[in-house]
Amino acid sequence: MGKAEDERAFFSESWIEPPKTALKKAAAAEKPHYHGHRDRLRERFVAGGPDALPDYELLELLLFRLIPRVDTKPIAKALIARFGSLAEVLGAQASLLEEIKGIGPTVATDLKVIAATAQRMARGEVRGREVLSNWTQLLDYCRSAMAFENREQFRILFLDKKNGLIAD
Repeated sequence: MGKAEDERAFFSESWIEPPKTALKKAAAAEKPHYHGHRDRLRERFVAGGPDALPDYELLELLLFRLIPRVDTKPIAKALIARFGSLAEVLGAQASLLEEIKGIGPTVATDLKVIAATAQRMARGEVRGREVLSNWTQLLDYCRSAMAFENREQFRILFLDKKNGLIAD
């Protein structure tokens, strides 16, 4: 009963459960410090809006969708370091964006789509309204439309009698 039984117990297929406290400690120890980072960032955006996040974190939120299962924080920081701001990242040429490690042609194109969408929204807010009634409003419109272009542009703005934008 002594030694033979002990050996059979050692080689048996039954599972011996570790104490529950050991399982909890092991699970807590396995989670890295960045675990849940995406959720926390989304929550900060929802709670505080876009002004609650610096440019690199807002860009990081965009990159979550474009580059799944990859830590996008270093990519976002590299883009901001290279171009200076979120607006300049979105205004940069796709070929320049692709020079950043982690940004391929697909992600560069997606960032350009986001930039085009933002520009179209800005134009949509201006069209048919009297928002170009002073120089400040005119300059704001022109900045949003072409501030981060690499080449100089010549534009003609067609206004109605009330200074509402008809065409650009």
